[in-house]
Amino acid sequence: MSDSSTKEEKPSYTKLAMRNMVQKGGTSLKHFALSAFGLLAVLIGLAYLTR
Repeated sequence: MSDSSTKEEKPSYTKLAMRNMVQKGGTSLKHFALSAFGLLAVLIGLAYLTR
């Protein structure tokens, strides 16, 4: 068992993240949407402050 796991390539961070997102479903999408909204709000805020 340990032999087969050492020979296999470890999945990349992206593959693990995508697998996790598929398993968690809606929660991941909600967190992604909140993160995207937060980033957009910060960028708009900075643009407003620096005009």
